[in-house]
Amino acid sequence: MFRASYRKWRPTRAAAGDAASGGVATPASGVAASRGAATTPASGDALVVGAGVFDSASGALVRLGGVAFDESPRVDLWRAPTDNDEPEFGALWRAHGLDRLTQRTLSVRGDAGGLTVRTRVAAATTDEALLATYHWSPAGYGIELTIELVPDRRWDFPLPRLGLRFAVPVASDRVEWFGRGPGEAYPDSRMAARVGRFSHTVAELQTPYVRPQENGNRTETRWAEVAGLRLEGRPHFEFTVRPWSPETLTAARHVTDLVPSNRLWINADLALNGLGTASCGPGVLPAYRLMPAAATFTLAFFPA
Repeated sequence: MFRASYRKWRPTRAAAGDAASGGVATPASGVAASRGAATTPASGDALVVGAGVFDSASGALVRLGGVAFDESPRVDLWRAPTDNDEPEFGALWRAHGLDRLTQRTLSVRGDAGGLTVRTRVAAATTDEALLATYHWSPAGYGIELTIELVPDRRWDFPLPRLGLRFAVPVASDRVEWFGRGPGEAYPDSRMAARVGRFSHTVAELQTPYVRPQENGNRTETRWAEVAGLRLEGRPHFEFTVRPWSPETLTAARHVTDLVPSNRLWINADLALNGLGTASCGPGVLPAYRLMPAAATFTLAFFPA
């Protein structure tokens, strides 16, 4: 449907591994039993897949083991525009409503393989949308998500990001990961990042630019542990962890506007648009532009 010029975004389906084995979607009112075992049926207001508890009406992930989700994983396309974004893309992204995405649940279906949730993710003020299908299945003592994304209208401009956002209570201020680091890295600004195992506080993950903006991404991450969760890529993912919401970061004009809360907002992404140098030079090169196209992204969640 669309041309995908971003070289790292390939619409291939990741292997499901052991995700299809064991654990069915069953009604329950409590937390799933440990190690992905099936739970006993209860009131029917929730569905259990492995260690995950889901809202039966919306398909939202409510709890994984001992971690309660303040905001369930959902599709995210927005990033707070950088100084380089603003001349070329910032106003365009806002005009197309990417900072005000809405998600409508179309269907929630549980079966022996897990849980399938179909949604429509729409941008405010325009007809542009994505059809997102979430496939949740048991994976050892956790759960695995494979999300299929298909553009529903003609998007003829690069997207800021393509991935998931969610929020959890602050259980620890330390993040550990295996991937590129130790500093931030983006598709076109990653040469100084090396593959290794790193550990930072949430505060250390932030890059304090004079004007608050998108920052702190870690790239080619194999796994990350944060706030009682372990995330594993199939094979890689991009991630940011912040003590304030994307909306707060977007609205901030000074660093002092960013006040940590009792939640952590986490982005786990398939891909991001490049940064470029438009504030003082060329914009994002074509090879690093995140053009809309059908795509599949797989990520596993485990209690840490």
